[in-house]
Amino acid sequence: MKFTETAWKVFNQAIEDYHVSDDVNTLINNPFEKDSLERILYAKNWIDTVQWHLEDIIRDENIDPAEALQLKRTIDVSNQKRTDLVEYIDGWFLNKFENITPKPEAKINTETPAWAVDRLSILALKVYHMSLEANRESASEEHRNNCQAKLDVLLTQKEDLSTSIDQLLTDIENGDVKMKVYKQMKMYNDESLNPILYQKGQQK
Repeated sequence: MKFTETAWKVFNQAIEDYHVSDDVNTLINNPFEKDSLERILYAKNWIDTVQWHLEDIIRDENIDPAEALQLKRTIDVSNQKRTDLVEYIDGWFLNKFENITPKPEAKINTETPAWAVDRLSILALKVYHMSLEANRESASEEHRNNCQAKLDVLLTQKEDLSTSIDQLLTDIENGDVKMKVYKQMKMYNDESLNPILYQKGQQK
């Protein structure tokens, strides 16, 4: 089974499991073995799925401002966890390919495998929710038809992205692409780098 076939299957299992309760406060119950790639992928998509619904909630025009601020901070924490896990996945790939010597003419890709996997995880959520809308009986026929057209595009994108990821992994394995990883180095959560945070600390 190709890597993306495994990833897509795991992502959809995480999405289905989340929607059993459909509650952003539901704790993850990862069914895969410790240290397995599937367990990492499941955790990745669970974060994405919870954040997807947090983003829905915060867009309620009638939301209490205090609740919205708390949600924004929760989303910030989720974004950091997402970034950390993507970098962890890249570490997994680095270990997998550590004995591969890139060819002298090896290219460098514009994004790492894990950030491409991140896009595939989000795409799984788009497909799931667009499919719901394309089949929602309470919606108009026009709405369902429009959503079906969008779903068709998303499914084509899924095939293209999956092919690209599998090709990238093959190219790395064959030495045709050099895998390099750069940390995201996000600054807004770091008290030593965010001027609002460190200036506040200096005033105490």
